[in-house]
Amino acid sequence: MPYHKNKQQAFQAVDQSVTDVQNTINELVLDGASYGTQLAHLKNEVNEAYQQIKNALEVASDTQRAQLQQFKSDLSSIVSEVNGEA
Repeated sequence: MPYHKNKQQAFQAVDQSVTDVQNTINELVLDGASYGTQLAHLKNEVNEAYQQIKNALEVASDTQRAQLQQFKSDLSSIVSEVNGEA
């Protein structure tokens, strides 16, 4: 997804990326044959979300900045949880 200098667009891109990560987590089948593929997809989604957050932080308002930091914290928790289960 392209980088947006507009604050609202950048924030919305992050929100969508984090939602995509959460949806991917919900679809993981821990003992399924496609778990490795699903995990790789999740990794890509997380990396994209982190990049979107980094981009959005460059133009974010103070209010958005606080929410972006929360998104970053949520992603870290997801990564820790998945790494603990893997």
